[in-house]
Amino acid sequence: MDPLSYVGPLAAFCTTTAFVPQIVKIKKQGAEDLSYPMLFLYLTGVLLWLVYGLILHAAAIIWANAITSFLVALALTLKATSASPARNNQSR
Repeated sequence: MDPLSYVGPLAAFCTTTAFVPQIVKIKKQGAEDLSYPMLFLYLTGVLLWLVYGLILHAAAIIWANAITSFLVALALTLKATSASPARNNQSR
C-alpha cells in the first residue's frame, strides 16, 4: 500500500472516534447542551457521506459514516430518554 492509501482510513478513524467522548458525556451529564437541530443536521450530513461512500465503493467512507450514524442516532436516543437536570430539580 502506498502512503496515500492510509489517509482515508486514518481520517475515518479520527472523525469517528472523536464522537465517542460525546456519548460518554451524554451518559454521565445528560444532553441538555446539545440541540436537536444540530444532531439531526449532523446525522443528515453523515448519512449523505455514507451514500457518497456507497456510490464510490469507498470502504473507509462507508464504515466511518455507518459507525458515526449509529453514534449520532445513539446520542439522539440518549437525549430523548435522559432526564435533564432542570427537570430533575423541578420534581424534587
